Amino acid sequence: MKKFLLLISIGFLLLGCADDDLRRENPFLLNLRIDVTLNTNLPSYTPLNFPGNAIYYPNVGNDGIIVVNSGTSILAWDAADPNEIPRDCTRLQIQGLVGESSCDPSNAYSLVSGQAFENGDLQFGLFNYRVEQTGNVIRVFN
Repeated sequence: MKKFLLLISIGFLLLGCADDDLRRENPFLLNLRIDVTLNTNLPSYTPLNFPGNAIYYPNVGNDGIIVVNSGTSILAWDAADPNEIPRDCTRLQIQGLVGESSCDPSNAYSLVSGQAFENGDLQFGLFNYRVEQTGNVIRVFN
């Protein structure tokens, strides 16, 4: 009986593991290595001290990164629209807690969940990066 319960437990653990290969194998975005440190004592990054604010950090990732204070955690997303071939209009513009491309038609994404708004046929959510926060220093990396 103990062996049976152990096998069932292992089975549930294996089935519960999520695979993000599809998200990481996005044909529109490169999986580029980044390692950025932001000090929220500096004026450019001070907005990250307050919930509901986001900043754009250029020249890393596919088209820069967007770092967000969601109120419960600090999140980081690639600023490139994950459902479009990269071009001038695909860098997401920050509008509160929404990132929106300037393409026609535009795609909009939640900067809290990374999921697309309204348009149900978009295959990919925002490309996220790992975040560590130690005091006033935020590290964004993958």
